[in-house]
Amino acid sequence: MTPTAAERDAIFQAFARALFRNDMDALYAVVTPDFVWRYHDGISVERVLTGRNPIGTHIEERKSFFASSRFHDVAYYHLPEMSFMTFRVSEVVAATGERREQQGIERYTFRDGKLATKDVYRKPIAA
Repeated sequence: MTPTAAERDAIFQAFARALFRNDMDALYAVVTPDFVWRYHDGISVERVLTGRNPIGTHIEERKSFFASSRFHDVAYYHLPEMSFMTFRVSEVVAATGERREQQGIERYTFRDGKLATKDVYRKPIAA
């Protein structure tokens, strides 16, 4: 079953809340057991995350790497079989104080009424 646009919005809200809290039980309530998160940080790191521990570790690494991370201009676009999220993010690297501005797009697919995949693509915004 592919969720409706309204159901997807509720899934994305619950997903974001779970990420913010690093709550793997809440996260796995809205993703499939074999959920795959592909990620590129827009600079050099590409990762494929599957399973509670790697995803939890990734969230903790991001929280400690950045002193702050704020998303702007977030918009969701729902197509019949997938959804996209566009955004801009402002981040400050904790160790150096370096400020980063990036724009990105995330592609999501669904299975059985839950998120099945998340593909994140980012690139730096020219200063």
